[in-house]
Amino acid sequence: MICRIDELKNKQVVCVEDGAVLGYISDIELDTDSGTLVSVVIYGKPRLLGLMGSKDDIIIPFHDIKVIGHETVLVTANENTAVRYMTSVR
Repeated sequence: MICRIDELKNKQVVCVEDGAVLGYISDIELDTDSGTLVSVVIYGKPRLLGLMGSKDDIIIPFHDIKVIGHETVLVTANENTAVRYMTSVR
């Protein structure tokens, strides 16, 4: 399946191990030297309507992505094992 970056954004990310919905793809990281997908980014959810900032972003490395479907992306990482980055100004 060929997928454009625009189509990849806003796909639901689901952990295959426990069925937990991690969120929706907000951004991706590319290696510009090799032209390969490095990871997908799920922005942290806002706290208290955004007044208290937001939760940490979840970074899913490419090797943890198992299936990219039409509406969902299945991954082996869950909320405890995924890489988290402190949110900053986007």
